[in-house]
Amino acid sequence: MSDERTPASDQDILDEIQAEVAHDLEEERPPSGGPTYQVVGALVALVVGIGGAVLSYGYGMGSLRQPGPGMWPFVVSVAIALMAAALLVVGRGLNDSEKFTRSSALPAVGLVTFILLAMLMPVIGFEIPSLLLCVVWLRFLGGETWRSTIITAGITVAAFYFLFLYGLRIPLPHLF
Repeated sequence: MSDERTPASDQDILDEIQAEVAHDLEEERPPSGGPTYQVVGALVALVVGIGGAVLSYGYGMGSLRQPGPGMWPFVVSVAIALMAAALLVVGRGLNDSEKFTRSSALPAVGLVTFILLAMLMPVIGFEIPSLLLCVVWLRFLGGETWRSTIITAGITVAAFYFLFLYGLRIPLPHLF
C-alpha cells in the first residue's frame, strides 16, 4: 500500500504547521506598547541619527569622488534621522510597538560599543576597536559560540580593512 497524498492534504499540513508557528511566535512576543512607545522609539532613533551625523562629520566628509572616513556614516546617520522624523509624524497613529523588556537594553549596549569604536579609532586605529566591537556584538549581544565569534569577527574586520583602505582608499587610522 502506498502513501499517496493529494495536494489538498499537503496544503492542510502546511496550514497546520504555519498556524502552530504563528501561535508559538505570538506567545514569545512581548506585550504591546502602544503609540507612546512608538514616539519614544522615534525620539531615540532621532537622537542616534543626529548624534551619528555630528560625530561622523568630525571625521571629514571628503567629496563624492574621494569620500572621507565620515562620508558614509554621515549618510546613514542622516537617513536614520529622517526615518525617525517620519515615524514621529505617523507614529502616534500606530500601535505595533512592543513594551520595553530586558532585551530592549541590547540596542543601547550596541550603541555604546559603537560610540566607543568611534572614540578609540583615532587613538589606536581601525583594527582593534573593530575586532572588539564584532566580538561584543556576536558573542555577548548575539549569543554566538566563541568559535563562530572569532572566525566571523576576524573575517569581517579583514574584509572591511581591505575594502576601506585598498578598495575605497578611505584613509582610516590603522596599525598596519
